[in-house]
Amino acid sequence: MSPVTDASDLNGDGFRCVNCGRRIEKLFVEYSPGNIRLMKCDNCKAVADPYIECEFMIIFIDLILHKPKAFRHLLYNVLNLEKIDIKGISLKSGLMNFILDAYRVSLLIRSKGSRDSSRSSLEFTWTCLKVFLNVLIGNLIFVTVLWIGIRVLLRLNYHICRYREILLAVLVSSYFKMFFLAMMVWDFPFASIFIVDVFVLTSNTVALRVLTQLRTSACTVLCLCAHSAKFLASHWLLNLL
Repeated sequence: MSPVTDASDLNGDGFRCVNCGRRIEKLFVEYSPGNIRLMKCDNCKAVADPYIECEFMIIFIDLILHKPKAFRHLLYNVLNLEKIDIKGISLKSGLMNFILDAYRVSLLIRSKGSRDSSRSSLEFTWTCLKVFLNVLIGNLIFVTVLWIGIRVLLRLNYHICRYREILLAVLVSSYFKMFFLAMMVWDFPFASIFIVDVFVLTSNTVALRVLTQLRTSACTVLCLCAHSAKFLASHWLLNLL
């Protein structure tokens, strides 16, 4: 099996083989409703996407285990980043991430202060404003560091549309933030917040590697820098405000 090295294979339209990342015209052939045959990749000679016949929970478990095959299936063969309306889905994913980040920051603020329910409406408004500014500035710094890092690593060679695809891939691969929803219902140790942060970082690293074909070390350093900058900015703003 040879790796993807041709630029046309990286930037072209179409589905991808989850094993080697090569483009493939069709993932399966349907003979009749419910009767399909999975196609094989011409490059690696393996079934291009066996996840087509898998239950959602199996795919989700493989995503949690950070398997590149599962990320290729999600990013190329389910979302198909090269063909979908990136603007629309990016706005929805960005809004969801913004809300979950806001809840995370509110947990940090609540852990430092009292939980007195008799606080004035002015204090409540100020807290909401702090959360909004914290999340907004933190995410702007995160995106800026990510954008600069990608331009440096890819030698200023990427088209603007590819940056949108990368941003969407990072947003989608931040699905671990959904565990913050469980914290609204059940009590978790305070350290759970940072455990989720680590899982988001590693998941972003795999998604970036799958989409850009960069080395794992480069993707790890880039995501670590972006998340560290966001983390430091967030804590600096919490102490400042």
